[in-house]
Amino acid sequence: MTEDQLEQEALGWLSDVGYTLRNGYEIACDGATPERPDYKNTLLPIRLREAINQLNPTIPLAAREDAFRQVQDLGIPSLLSANRHFHKLLVNGVPVQYQKDGETRGDFVRLVDWETPAKNDWVAVNQFTIKGARHTRRAM
Repeated sequence: MTEDQLEQEALGWLSDVGYTLRNGYEIACDGATPERPDYKNTLLPIRLREAINQLNPTIPLAAREDAFRQVQDLGIPSLLSANRHFHKLLVNGVPVQYQKDGETRGDFVRLVDWETPAKNDWVAVNQFTIKGARHTRRAM
């Protein structure tokens, strides 16, 4: 089996379970329908903000924006540690604080609806180019 055959098979499986398929070249910052600000950023910020707002309508906007900023900048230089932290945010939500009725409240902004998966915007992107400090890589 070639790399392309494996990629196409995996994309087919993801499509069968409801993922929207997008091509990395099309959603790149210089693509036909850009969804990324540059090649260094691996997040799709418009989709992330929409998910945060849709899944957390009762949390004040300022707290949702804080969660968005926390996800965009994990503030962890080690890639392995950053990946673990991001996974924790995906599973548990992003911790935020906000004022309500004169009190400071703590809460979690959900990034994924684990109870009703159909409410999520599942996207599989192939040929996703990432530019690092030393190398440019393209994920399947």
